[in-house]
Amino acid sequence: MALKRIGDVLLQEKVITQEQLNHALKHKEKDERLGETLVRLEIASEMQILKALENSTGVQRVSLSNFTIEEHVLTLVDENFCRRNVIIPLRIEGNRILFATYDPLDFAVIEELRMMTGYRPKAYSAPKNDILTQIEKYYGFTRTLEALGVKQNIMSEEIIEEDDDLDDTPMVKLVNQILTSAVFQRASDIHIDPMDDKVLVRYRVDGVLDVVREFPTKIHHQMISRIKVMSGMDITETRIPQDGRIQTSIQQKNIDLRISTLPTVRGEKVVMRILDLSGSMNKITAIGLDQKEEAQVRHLIAQPNGIVLVSGPTGSGKTTTLYGCLNELNKPNVNIVTVEDPVEIKMEGVNQVQVQPEVNLTFARALRSILRQDPNIIMIGEIRDVETAEISIRASLTGHLVLSTIHTNDAIKTITRLLDMDIEPFLIASSLSGVISQRLVRRLCSECSYDEKPSEMEAEVFKKHHFEVDHVKRAKGCPSCNYKGYAGRVGIFEVLPISKEMQKLIAENVGLNVLENQAKKEGMRTILQSGLQKVKDGMTTLEEVLKVANE
Repeated sequence: MALKRIGDVLLQEKVITQEQLNHALKHKEKDERLGETLVRLEIASEMQILKALENSTGVQRVSLSNFTIEEHVLTLVDENFCRRNVIIPLRIEGNRILFATYDPLDFAVIEELRMMTGYRPKAYSAPKNDILTQIEKYYGFTRTLEALGVKQNIMSEEIIEEDDDLDDTPMVKLVNQILTSAVFQRASDIHIDPMDDKVLVRYRVDGVLDVVREFPTKIHHQMISRIKVMSGMDITETRIPQDGRIQTSIQQKNIDLRISTLPTVRGEKVVMRILDLSGSMNKITAIGLDQKEEAQVRHLIAQPNGIVLVSGPTGSGKTTTLYGCLNELNKPNVNIVTVEDPVEIKMEGVNQVQVQPEVNLTFARALRSILRQDPNIIMIGEIRDVETAEISIRASLTGHLVLSTIHTNDAIKTITRLLDMDIEPFLIASSLSGVISQRLVRRLCSECSYDEKPSEMEAEVFKKHHFEVDHVKRAKGCPSCNYKGYAGRVGIFEVLPISKEMQKLIAENVGLNVLENQAKKEGMRTILQSGLQKVKDGMTTLEEVLKVANE
């Protein structure tokens, strides 16, 4: 490989101009690489630099999240050397050592690696943060597992017993590393599943569950005990399910973990739901509503009284939508009170009440007290029972705007769900302002998605729902999205405002079909149709939409 400088490569590939290069060299800090300077000054993105290096030098990019690193190769390269130079060894192939770096033109590091290992280095490129994540993941986990007596996934007979009072015991470190890694990868849930011969740790990222680590079964009991200690559960009780909670700070983020244990035939399974309390508050404009849907939602929450319900299955983003609405309504001249389980995001200027069943502070009991607090707007985390539903309706009829969530499959079925709770039809008709039903679908990666003609099946679906589409976007996969083709999620919605005609039909207690026909007649777009619009707009794929919407 001919000696090249990164600045020359970027000029050659027309990523930067000579003026930009001169500016970057002038403002380059001590011990900072030119690539880092260009990214810091926002002259070029990391992906642009990696692509230019790949085109010019032939160094391939690698997705580290999909690459299984051979753990024995880590013993050849010192961790401090990896951290200092931001590289990570991947595997040995013949007389070559494969490694990932974000600066494949740093020939001094390549030569030092050759001298250190005795192998000929072969470089692959990867984003800096991906490499640092893998260094933390592999070197961190390896050190911890060795301290526990686990080496190369083989468990020795002796396991070091931990002292829960010490923060630096191996098991404490292991659990902390699992949590940190999950937060870094934007996971919403962590699953710890005991198998016959191993323990699987899985993360749910963008709604998809993937195995990230496997541990020997002999450390399962210690791992579960540590989690129970952290979340205030009874570590001696393994026969019944338990619930707990951990509030901690990970990577400068305030994190709330809701822990649930379940006794299975192979041992206790643990699921940890991660709530980022420091997450930026969504506005209505950011949750994925299109122009028409946004206008309808704004009209619903602008009413002085009535109930607005957000429906959908668990994990469909209902709470995010509610917080988005509250964020719009939150003004100094308005008294907003919420009752939640748990309080997921703390909002300035909003009175938030945490449900506490152990002292009989239920949704219903909290609501009764809230009505004596002169509220303008009440937000209820979830309508779970008849009593909560009845008080909510009473509150809306006495001049309050009530926002809440309910578990139903679509907007129309929300009405039948309230009827099933034995709420009188005339009360539903006079109190319900509207229903927002929603799902989440994975958003296509903007870096690598590409256009293609729709397949016969896709064309048929579009035609059936009166959409004219001549091309759709497909998922491909690139380093930006860890070769998944998708990055992040977006909502698809069904907004049902309750019109005068709908009120009349609800009061008459007509059948579901009659309500559906009236909603369609008034122009309500179904979840599926909303999803098809997102496909047409190039945000997602039909495959993703059909996972969550009935065809």
